[in-house]
Amino acid sequence: MAEQVHRLIYRSHSTVPRERRDEVLAEIFDVARSKNKKAGVTGALLISDNWFVQTLEGDETVVTELFEKIREDDRHTDVSVVESATVEDRVFSRWSMARISPIGRSDIPLHDVEGRIRPAAPDQPGREQQDLLTRMRNTIGADFV
Repeated sequence: MAEQVHRLIYRSHSTVPRERRDEVLAEIFDVARSKNKKAGVTGALLISDNWFVQTLEGDETVVTELFEKIREDDRHTDVSVVESATVEDRVFSRWSMARISPIGRSDIPLHDVEGRIRPAAPDQPGREQQDLLTRMRNTIGADFV
């Protein structure tokens, strides 16, 4: 049975210096995974050069409040909402926060919302997930689709 959830997608410009990127991104993912799991939020973060594109899925109030905190983070600027809508089901239901490369591959192990470690995303994600990943990449010109 499908659940209705709120999905918010935003993009922003990273202010993280290249030489600190790995360290800062590791911190972002550690905090996001822990807090998102507790809040029932799932999603994915696409990182491409100096851009972030993130999808958040969950209860509308929780997602909106989380986004407002994210918007104030000084590790990025030019934050803009790409999409904000109620949808029938989560696309990233297994992951409290997946890290996705510009070409759509997961480049670190993914954690599902129950805290179990899952292997990297399959080479052939579901159609809905693939479509959403393509839309995320297209918002920053990472795809030519």
